[in-house]
Amino acid sequence: MRAGALIIAALLAAGDAAAKQVAYVVSDAWHSGLVLSRAALGPLAPAEAADFPDAPWLEFGWGDRNFYPNPQPSVADALAAGLKPTPAVMHVAPRARPPAPDGARSVVRVTLTEAGFAALAGAIDATFERPDGRRAAPIAQGLYPDSLFYPATGRFHLFNTCNTWVARMLAAGGAPISAWGVVTAGDLMERVRPLATSVETPAVRG
Repeated sequence: MRAGALIIAALLAAGDAAAKQVAYVVSDAWHSGLVLSRAALGPLAPAEAADFPDAPWLEFGWGDRNFYPNPQPSVADALAAGLKPTPAVMHVAPRARPPAPDGARSVVRVTLTEAGFAALAGAIDATFERPDGRRAAPIAQGLYPDSLFYPATGRFHLFNTCNTWVARMLAAGGAPISAWGVVTAGDLMERVRPLATSVETPAVRG
């Protein structure tokens, strides 16, 4: 009887180890981010997710603190963001459903183990800047009416971009990808596509 229970426990443990979760990489010509299921995140969701109580999906993007939130950035802003290390922000946007290609945006679905997904969630959580250890307060309205910007750790520069950050998060989640040399969205997509369980690119409009 005890031997049978041990066998069942071992099978259940093996099933847990083999369980999978999904992360979506969303990318346009310049910027890339990650979209994760709120249900899959569960208690691993960052504290700031409480600002979006009704969102079944959350999109996370990291970038320069001055350039990223600016709806009309100047050439000087772009140069400042790229040429010298600058403070960063995290953009969080609520989503009603899994991402789909929209306009110029591509979507790559990457499958991770349960442990890898938990590590990815932890890496994203650690990107929020919380000097007092408490939930970060938004510092700016987001790119969309219902999204927000938060202070983030790290320094943005030409060799540490939003695309570098996405690659680093996936690597933290156990995906076989290196963030080294990832600067542009094109660099990221070249490395992400071989990992994909599905790739959706924008439809060509005639």
